[in-house]
This record gives sequence, structure tokens and C-alpha cells, in this order.
Amino acid sequence: MSYKIITDSAANLTDEQIKDYDTEIISLKYNIDGKDYDSYIKGVKTDFSPVYKLLREKAMITTSLANRGDCDKVILPVLQSGEDVLVLAFSSGLSGTCQNIKLAAEDYKEMFPDRKIIVVDSLCASMGQGMLVYYVSKLKAEGKTIEEAAEWAENNKLSIAHIFTIDDLFFLKRGGRLSGTSAVVGSLLGIKPLLHMADDGKLYVTGKVRGRKATLEFLADSLGEKGINIKEQEIFIVHGDCLEDAKTLGKMILDKYKVKGITYNILDPVIAAHAGPGTLAVFFIGKER
Repeated sequence: MSYKIITDSAANLTDEQIKDYDTEIISLKYNIDGKDYDSYIKGVKTDFSPVYKLLREKAMITTSLANRGDCDKVILPVLQSGEDVLVLAFSSGLSGTCQNIKLAAEDYKEMFPDRKIIVVDSLCASMGQGMLVYYVSKLKAEGKTIEEAAEWAENNKLSIAHIFTIDDLFFLKRGGRLSGTSAVVGSLLGIKPLLHMADDGKLYVTGKVRGRKATLEFLADSLGEKGINIKEQEIFIVHGDCLEDAKTLGKMILDKYKVKGITYNILDPVIAAHAGPGTLAVFFIGKER
């Protein structure tokens, strides 16, 4: 039976990846001055530069998770077309989106008793979630069933390492993750916090370095410390409107590990609102997160 892979916009897939993977996207929303905007609109080229301009001006941008209407808009047409559905959702440790999709799925199962509907809590975010979609899409292309693809996702999602840094401590402070004094002192000293996604699907600070150069070196070194068969991997790098830094990191990784390839994308507004411009992250398959 044919099935469609669906994810949400927190996966930060590029427009090209969405097309290549034949994936449907449930859009999360962000709000500016009382008006909601979709992080992803099918058929519309992604351009987040106006949002990043506002973020650099320290504008308040709020976010919201996917609701039932958002789910209906994407999932119902697939079910009505006769296809089954495999959803790889934004980490439940960071958002209620996955829970909302699961609740909607229970109703869909009653509406379409002959359809298979599987929702996987990815426990991933950004292009880590996108990487899970990437591998599952390859399995689908190889002829794996929806059950086999879902089982692989469940068994391997905690192998996707998310290593990243925040450039401007203001956004962590505004989100309540850092005291005002620490943010000011850290910014003056050029301190860059290092974070990762843990097995519970939540983000944790793992250390700090001083200066952007040291940050890039740490991110590159993380592949050697945690990665498995790095040369055989496609590495994903996401950036908070700092493509030059992302490309510098990519070159460091290519020179050091001779990886198969690197895919870059900009961080979507829903995550950028909490992480800020200058955020930089690398995603790969590792021995551990």
C-alpha cells in the first residue's frame, strides 16, 4: 500500500528536499504584531530575511504549535486520496505539536478505518528532524513498508546528533534560560554557549567557548568524537541567517572528514525566535547524541 511521509516545518527541510522526498509539511506559525504567519507555504519559495531583520532589532516574535486545522489541511487530503500516512513530528520535549498530531490521528483512524496512520515522536528538531525524514524517505524509495520505515525511525532517532551554538545570549535570556547578569557578562566576554539535544528530546547546555572561531572548531570536532562512519554520511548544517559561517564550518568538515556531502538551510522563524540570529548547528549520525 502506498504511503506518504509527512513532517512539520520545524524539520527545516529545504524546498528542494521537500520536493525530492515527496514530503508534505504541516506548518507551524509565528506571530508578529498580532498577525500569524506560516513557516512553510507549499509552492512559495522560502525567504526568512525580513524575519531575521526584525529579530536583530530585538522584535518580539511569538510562536504557536500546529493545531487541528493545520493537521486537517495536510493529512486529510492524503488519506482521502487512498494513501497511508507516516508522520515524523517535532520533538515532544520542545513542543505540543506531536501530541496534537497524535490526537488528530486518533480521529482520522475512525474516519478512515482502512488507512494506516502512524505518528512517530522524532525527539528531534530542526534539520535533525529533517535528517530523520531524509533516511526514512530513502527506505521508502527502496520499497520498505510503512511499518518497516516507522520501526527504523523509532530505533534510530536517538542516533541523530544535534550539536549547536547560540550567538546572541539575549534570546536565551528572553526565553528565561539565562539570568540578565549572565547574559550581559557573557556577551561582553564573547562567550558562546554550546548545546545539544538529549535523548528526552530537550535541549541542554553542555559547555561554552569564547569566540566564533573556537565555536566552529568545536562543532567540527564533534563529528570526530561522536560520529559513526562519517565519510559515508550526508551532513546537515542549519544557520540563523549566517550562511558564511555555515559554509566555513562546512569546509572545515569536508577538509577534515571527506564526508559524502553537506546540505545547508536557514533556521525557520519558529525556532529562530527562541535561538536568535547567528545560531549554528550540525547534524549527523553518531554513537550517541
